[in-house]
Amino acid sequence: MISDEVQARKWVADLGICDDKAIERLKILIEELALENARQNLVSASSLSAVWQRHIADSAQLLTHVSRETRSWLDLGTGAGFPGLVAAILQPYCEVHLVESRKRRVEWLERITSQLEIKNICIHGKRLELIDSFKADAISARAFAALDKLLSLSARFSTSSTVWLLPKGRSAQHELDELKGWRHTFHVERSLTDPDAGVIVGALLGRKGRAS
Repeated sequence: MISDEVQARKWVADLGICDDKAIERLKILIEELALENARQNLVSASSLSAVWQRHIADSAQLLTHVSRETRSWLDLGTGAGFPGLVAAILQPYCEVHLVESRKRRVEWLERITSQLEIKNICIHGKRLELIDSFKADAISARAFAALDKLLSLSARFSTSSTVWLLPKGRSAQHELDELKGWRHTFHVERSLTDPDAGVIVGALLGRKGRAS
């Protein structure tokens, strides 16, 4: 369990996919996030004192559930850019699609992506319903929507081999237990950054009663 900033920074550095350039980008991201947070509420102000644990490592832990062959990643309702920005920094070979409809947050994402010279990000500044379908190898969402609604909105981007990575906090097991009408292989993994939180991980196989 990652319990403080020192452990969080070490854990990220020890992932095996985080070189010096990635670390430098993460440091700049943290600095710029604090500045931007004074202008708009991207993340809770209290979380900035534990940003490596609450946002960087919390995002990076999702990468332990995907293969190095992952080439496309869809992050829904990315907000400040978590986990999508972190995934793009740590996986420069993977095209990461960030979906965010709020104008000021889109502007932040465009600005920080340009500043960090991240070439493998595609920012979709509109509602998910307006984005043309494509198939993603991984789909993530942090605080985007309740599980059933999330799947209804985004199942068209998934195949049976897509890995879903859904941090759900304390509600993870409850939301999964309440999920009806879908065929899936979802299970809850304990979060490495919060002992009370869970991450729903697995594949979506389609709606019950329909061919996959």
